Amino acid sequence: MVVRFLTILMMCLFAGASVAQDGPLRLTITDGVIEPLPFAVVPFVAETGEAEQLAGDITRLVAQDLNNTGLFREIPANAFISVPATFSEALPYTDWRAINAQAVIRGAVSVSGDQMAVKFRLYDVFSGEELGEGLQFAGTVQGWRRMAHKVADAAYSRITGEGGYFDSRVVYVAESGTKGQRLKRLAIMDFDGANVQFLTDSAAIVLAPRFSPNGDRVLYTSYETGFPRINVLDVASVGRQQLATAPGEMAFSPRFSRDASKVIYSLANGGNTDLYITDLTTGQNQRLTTAPSIETAPSFSPDGSQIVFESDRSGSQQLYIMSTSGGEARRISFGDGRYGSPVWSPRGDQIAFTNQNAGRFHIGVMRTDGTEERLLTSSSLDEGPSWSPNGRVIMFTRETLGETGTSSLWSVDIAGRNLRQVVSNASDPAWGPLQP
Repeated sequence: MVVRFLTILMMCLFAGASVAQDGPLRLTITDGVIEPLPFAVVPFVAETGEAEQLAGDITRLVAQDLNNTGLFREIPANAFISVPATFSEALPYTDWRAINAQAVIRGAVSVSGDQMAVKFRLYDVFSGEELGEGLQFAGTVQGWRRMAHKVADAAYSRITGEGGYFDSRVVYVAESGTKGQRLKRLAIMDFDGANVQFLTDSAAIVLAPRFSPNGDRVLYTSYETGFPRINVLDVASVGRQQLATAPGEMAFSPRFSRDASKVIYSLANGGNTDLYITDLTTGQNQRLTTAPSIETAPSFSPDGSQIVFESDRSGSQQLYIMSTSGGEARRISFGDGRYGSPVWSPRGDQIAFTNQNAGRFHIGVMRTDGTEERLLTSSSLDEGPSWSPNGRVIMFTRETLGETGTSSLWSVDIAGRNLRQVVSNASDPAWGPLQP
């Protein structure tokens, strides 16, 4: 597919932002201050009578997805000068230039029985050309939200040159009850908090769910036996298996390897906590650390060659990187306070973490050598970061203090902008991949 990119000039930090008006432009995402790109979503055309409601719902969700990134600014429908009556009608570019729209999205929806089809086109207004070829997505009527997310992902990718993240899911711990008697169970939802499904009941405490790289399985820690044990749950069938541990051992904080064939985790035995890898096919275990300290919260690099983890071997909770095959670890955190729950970015260039200092908790990011550390959030309790599939956004848990305090999931972009609440009564998010 020939892809042309609409762009907007985004200046560096503390610089202003300007928009060129005379040719194809590209939205270049930096960590600086940006001017959101103005876009318009023409009401999607209902090509069959049954599609009227769906066309309106999809129009709004596509606009919402893009608007909520903080990179785009929707032009309201009451500013439109003209609206094409059909999907095939030519777009009057002059009318859209007059209201300063940089990009225009239009589409059509048809329904036949329980099946639906969504057509989509994206236009660069100032060059007067279509961006890429038109696309069509097909699915069930019940899956209309996925169709809308796919349209938004396609528009986002063509405009920014990056992968999208709207058609993805998040596994997390759903919470209910009072703070002292809180019930917890695993749940899964769309990235924006919709379509919640429960994967376990609340009979036992569950913690730290983690998606497999392709999103078909979930690792989590369960206390159903009284000791923490690691379970592997199949998302489709909700069937599960448990990693074998010896009596008295406690296993927790698991993550899949990049090919999902192995699990890395912490194992506490005899007062010592170290990192282990278990092959899910053979059951063979490999011990990675032997220090007389607490090693936990391991996370693989995208290529699987290294892990980042937290350890108190230096006397306080800090971050370290070592080879997946074991060996010497190097410390990468040297700022103020304690560091924990590190997670390697899917891009491979940054590590997200939790920082605790002077009574405040922060979600932050740093380069893999520990440089360019930035704290993105600050509250009485922020923890447990998880990356979006494109490495642009981080979701985390924020808890309010006191007897009536509750946990909720929030997101923030890697520049520390666009902080927003996603869902309440929830903790321990793990962002999955784009759905196939």
